[in-house]
Amino acid sequence: MRIYACGPTVYGRIHVGNARPFVVFSLLRRFLANEGYEVDFVANITDVNDKIYAAAARAGVSSPDLAREMTAAYIADTDALGLGRPDHEPLASETIGPIVALIGQLMEGGHAYAAEGDVYFSVRSYPNYGELSHQDVDQMDQGEGVEGAGRKRDPLDFALWKGHKEGEDAFWDSPWGPGRPGWHIECSAMAEELLGVGFEIHGGGSDLLFPHHENENAQTFAAHGEPLARIWMHNGMIRLDSGKMSKSVGNVFVLHEALERYGRDALLMYFCSAHYRQPIEFDDGRLTEARAQCARIREAARQLTDGLSPAFSAPLRERFFAALAADFNTPRALAAVFDWVREANRSAAGTVGDADLRAMLDVLGLANLLERDRTQAPEEVVQLLEARERARAERDFERADSLRDELGSLGWEVRDGPHGPELIPSP
Repeated sequence: MRIYACGPTVYGRIHVGNARPFVVFSLLRRFLANEGYEVDFVANITDVNDKIYAAAARAGVSSPDLAREMTAAYIADTDALGLGRPDHEPLASETIGPIVALIGQLMEGGHAYAAEGDVYFSVRSYPNYGELSHQDVDQMDQGEGVEGAGRKRDPLDFALWKGHKEGEDAFWDSPWGPGRPGWHIECSAMAEELLGVGFEIHGGGSDLLFPHHENENAQTFAAHGEPLARIWMHNGMIRLDSGKMSKSVGNVFVLHEALERYGRDALLMYFCSAHYRQPIEFDDGRLTEARAQCARIREAARQLTDGLSPAFSAPLRERFFAALAADFNTPRALAAVFDWVREANRSAAGTVGDADLRAMLDVLGLANLLERDRTQAPEEVVQLLEARERARAERDFERADSLRDELGSLGWEVRDGPHGPELIPSP
């Protein structure tokens, strides 16, 4: 099962909206692997782009240096999600040869033309243009503004190669002169280079449907006579204050800050709480709810044993995986998880094994929720608990409460039970 997902343009730290496709397709990969497929997952990095030139100029650094810095930050930020890396993460800057070759094929086939150092795809040379986004060709706008308007044969044509302009410090030689690739041809070439043509799933945000994916689809079919991908799978946008989260607009919540504020587990639970195709609001209420859901699983895990699960477990596990098999419905899958937790809570402590719950949570990247309560408290925390117990024994309840609050500020909750106090990591 071959999957290509469009990755970020690295001109700044990625925001939560950029992280959604990384999470969606990483979890899809885990599910397919669980079902027995061999998965080859590619997520590209766009490190050559107008936005990178502009951001580098504002920062007073070279565009290759900024791209390298932001690529490293992107990898570090997504590593913190704990979902592993894609099998391949190609860079546009390292795929120039295949890009130039693909443009050459399009020119030979009469689907592209050179004009004063630029090369453009002739949209009307591909009769099925618009089939992916279901738009009227005559109503489309490539979003390229006035750039190259005087060199295009048709306003709808889009750039495959852009001739070098003054101030652009990253460019390459080509048969049409020095320059760099257009955005759309980068992804077609990277996908073809690693997965071939006609691979199973091409993914990305719904904002990429037009023009990016429409153009990928058209140029690849025009070059090879067959589609780039069999399935085009689009995730919905993350919305902040009811508007699409976007660096260009400025309404963003960057991923590394979200991880620091809410934690990795709550963030993954939040992503899974909505169907991948639907937009989802990013706000404290939803993240607080996700954190509470994580805490509910951790609390249930305290009474589970290692190993096989009881009779109630099998149909719930079946429901879970059936939900993921039906258009990757993670909210419905989570409903099966929490039904499982409810049944486990009704059972006597120590009588329920965690094997099925662990298998379900592992697909969602959340199996670690079953391990958190086994964390050993640091010596400093243990000493504070002992001081609290001495204060209680001396009936100094004000000091005992103060020490309990101090433990809370360090990330530990005190549970007073029949066998004495217990330290539990806070959710």
